[in-house]
Amino acid sequence: MTPALEEAHRLLRLALRDQDTFDLLRPLPKASVAALGFHAQQAIEKALKAVCVRRSMEVRRTHDLAALAHALLEDGVALPVSVDEFRTLNPFAVEYRYDDEIASSMTREDLDGLLSPVLSWAKQQLES
Repeated sequence: MTPALEEAHRLLRLALRDQDTFDLLRPLPKASVAALGFHAQQAIEKALKAVCVRRSMEVRRTHDLAALAHALLEDGVALPVSVDEFRTLNPFAVEYRYDDEIASSMTREDLDGLLSPVLSWAKQQLES
């Protein structure tokens, strides 16, 4: 296995770890949508970066999922969800973690509806 492929798999393992945390917290009524969204955003960020690394693309230090999605689109990759859907998760990376006044309109189901297909897609990308 090449170093790039090893790094891509490492990032995917980390993404799956964030997904596991999301899955553990999701049924807990006291778990806030902000906390769930953070883990969903982090899992998706790492999954997108894993695919970038797999494709030998430069990976910027960013939490901006839309920017990562655009870079993949420019490299000819078909995405599992729209850039706008990725963009909806961006505030969970920072803003919603540090401001308890901001309310997201996303639900637990919305978050899972983005997280599950993106991680499945990333796994397929790394297998091909």
